[in-house]
Amino acid sequence: MKTKNYDFSGWATRNDIKCADGLTIRQDAFADCDGMEVPLVYMHDHKDPGNVLGHALLENREEGVYCYGSFNDDTEQGQMAKALVAHGDITSLSIFANQLVKKGTDVLHGAIREVSLVLAGANPGATIDFP
Repeated sequence: MKTKNYDFSGWATRNDIKCADGLTIRQDAFADCDGMEVPLVYMHDHKDPGNVLGHALLENREEGVYCYGSFNDDTEQGQMAKALVAHGDITSLSIFANQLVKKGTDVLHGAIREVSLVLAGANPGATIDFP
């Protein structure tokens, strides 16, 4: 997938890893999200628009959903988040998804609505690998 300039990249979510909520995302559960841009948020806080730090471009891969994150350089929050990622202070990502289709504790389909920078993600494989 061809990407624009981005500030970091990493795994928004990884397949076949049991998450802290007991769910396991299966391959291609979010295939329909491939190529979408979604908001990049701090700690899933949707109540305050000031928590939107930028956006993330999603790429469905065999191992999970990879993302390319861009910070809003013209906001104080975006600049701060960019520095925290660049310094390695925040290294985890997490997704908020809805329209989930599950079989038991397996997530088979859903729609990613945002990617969050988090202090500790529910999916241990959801990490920033290129700050």
